[in-house]
Amino acid sequence: MEEKAYTEHGAQSEEKMSVGRYIATRIPTLKPTMTRVQNPFALLRLLNKQQWLFFLVAFFAWSWDAFDFFTVSLTVEELAEEFGKTKTDITWGITLVLMLRSVGAIAFGLAADRFGRKWPFVVNNVLFIVLELGTGFCSTYNQFLAVRALFGIAMGGLYGNAAATALEDCPEEARGIISGMLQQGYAFGYLLATVFSRAFVNTVGHGWRPLFWFGAGPPVLIIIFRLCLPETEAYRERQRIREATPNAAKVFLEEGKVALKKHWLLLIYMVLLMAGFNFMSHGSQDLYPTMLSNQYNFSPNAVTVTQVVANLGAMTGGTVIGYCSSIFGRRFSIIVISIIGGAILYPYTFVSDTRIIAPAFFEQFCVQGAWGVIPIHLMELSPGSFRTFVVGTSYQLGNLVSSASSTIESTIGERFPLPPKGKVARFEYGKVICIFMGCVYIYVILLTLIGPEFRGRNFGVHADEDMAEAKHMVGNSGVRAREGSDIEKGE
Repeated sequence: MEEKAYTEHGAQSEEKMSVGRYIATRIPTLKPTMTRVQNPFALLRLLNKQQWLFFLVAFFAWSWDAFDFFTVSLTVEELAEEFGKTKTDITWGITLVLMLRSVGAIAFGLAADRFGRKWPFVVNNVLFIVLELGTGFCSTYNQFLAVRALFGIAMGGLYGNAAATALEDCPEEARGIISGMLQQGYAFGYLLATVFSRAFVNTVGHGWRPLFWFGAGPPVLIIIFRLCLPETEAYRERQRIREATPNAAKVFLEEGKVALKKHWLLLIYMVLLMAGFNFMSHGSQDLYPTMLSNQYNFSPNAVTVTQVVANLGAMTGGTVIGYCSSIFGRRFSIIVISIIGGAILYPYTFVSDTRIIAPAFFEQFCVQGAWGVIPIHLMELSPGSFRTFVVGTSYQLGNLVSSASSTIESTIGERFPLPPKGKVARFEYGKVICIFMGCVYIYVILLTLIGPEFRGRNFGVHADEDMAEAKHMVGNSGVRAREGSDIEKGE
């Protein structure tokens, strides 16, 4: 294996690194860089109006993506009662969404890298509207699974597009904090889902259905918002170069061949890393409300308060650690906050009264703190011509690998029964979540340790060697074609 070396500022050097040297650099390169950066408010002022609008539309879309996903997680018991199934059966609705999101990431990611970020984004949100409404009108368990499967495809296309929209044109100095803020759209969406679940489920009639009907509304506003904005400057610059050649589509295909040939090992690593991160988020969150209500007998209000506080911790952690990654480095920040997260797993899952609010805040601070580094880390690792595809697909393939998280936890948890509450069976979910998350943290720490980091990489097309090589190859093939034509004419 050979990996190109990168300078501190992300410029690709001509030196190639052998496997042995790469392994030898893993510990030394983990040393905090202690880069001097401006205070967070000064960094945020670096963004111009258009860059802020790109960030906001990406943030709102990603937030509502998370809202739509967690509507099922927060209504597992109601759905199980409605369809006459067990809670484990209902978690297959979550699993199917996670499994099929990679299909959407591939399709919409390639479309966004070839034709622009704007229209694939709009189509994604149109599908959200249709399928969220459809979920609310399901009358059988099989219909529910079918609609959620389709929903997974639609949801899969958004993450890479949102990351590219928010970060491609972002000033380099502000990337860390903007990455952290963007990723916390996930926690913000979870927070909104928690609040609106309490507001709509079993309160306004029709049981759990109004939550899904409500979820179809905000994407209309997000679509209008995106239609008012242009393509990112980074994409337009790349597209101008493609269209300057006789065959833009051929250049795009050649870029793909170059990227796959040169970066295949890195792409596999990114998928494995995202598997760990998705196990971390879904393992700590999806079954947590069920643990609170089923194992610890929390009231609906107590579950809501705990979840709100946990997500406030998540939003704080993502922003803070995203900012810190610009000071200490991406890998160092992920590893340190993961160690802290592992250390507080016990109170997060074993405190049985309302004091659990404090460990819930700090555990999600750690989980989403590590996640806050991910959008910009993936963007910097990705080949320039396929940022939307690679970021989205690695993230969603990681989701695919981790898709059975809640089902695994629920199934194992049912092997540890507790005294029933009336006719309701109870299980010791906290023990399973704690052990599961301990294993996940170890995996994430080890994989981050052995992985690369290209902090500060230049996103401009002029710094992209892959594009230059692809254009050169297309140019040479064009010359050969003309020479062949001239020979035929001469004959």
